[in-house]
Amino acid sequence: MVDAPSSLTIIVPVYNEAATCGEAIRRLMEVEPPRLGDGTALRRNVVAVDDGSTDGSGAILLSLAGVYADLRVLKHPRNMGKGAAVRTGLEHATGDLVLIHDADLEYDPRDHAAVLLPLLEGRADAVIGSRFRGGTAHRVLYYWHSVANGVLTHVSNALTNLNLSDIECCTKAFTREVAAALSIEEDRFGVEPEIVAKLARLEREGGPLRIYEVPVSYAGRTYAQGKKITWRDGVRALWCIVRYRFV
Repeated sequence: MVDAPSSLTIIVPVYNEAATCGEAIRRLMEVEPPRLGDGTALRRNVVAVDDGSTDGSGAILLSLAGVYADLRVLKHPRNMGKGAAVRTGLEHATGDLVLIHDADLEYDPRDHAAVLLPLLEGRADAVIGSRFRGGTAHRVLYYWHSVANGVLTHVSNALTNLNLSDIECCTKAFTREVAAALSIEEDRFGVEPEIVAKLARLEREGGPLRIYEVPVSYAGRTYAQGKKITWRDGVRALWCIVRYRFV
């Protein structure tokens, strides 16, 4: 795919994350980008997409854009969903590599170096994070969420013939070429299984697509802290797994 990537776009979808988005962006910017073989740092730009927030998240992002020159803020006029925010981010991505990072502090930007390494070394075309592999820290939370995630992952694996452990992990990275070929259609949280299904389709229809899985840490939130996904999103995810495998 990309022979010698030298730049990275990080897409940060944001919806009503006033309590966390400022700290999430600051943590992201404080992490030094990975270094290339010649010792130079990967050129990084961040595209934060304010998905029609009504709690002041947009103002926080705009104030940070005045601090960080490599932060660009885009805004949806109304809430359209995470998938729509990712789609907008992909449309404005300019890096050789593209990484998706949430603004809710559940994921640690210090994991990005490990996630990007297979891409930088030319061993992978897409990398999916996993909260369930390796020895990284993982906050203990909802049992039934883990059960649902396991069911969705197993169904996805059966239909895609991939052996992933966590299709719902929000940390995903790709070469720009692969990112452009995904053509995101889902507007909400169905974007996660959609991406996996479309990566599998690219592998089937376009020749070998090297997909890697890398452990990431996870500090999950409770609903009281602002977690948004519900059982309805799980049902939609199952529908997306089937739809994007066969349609």
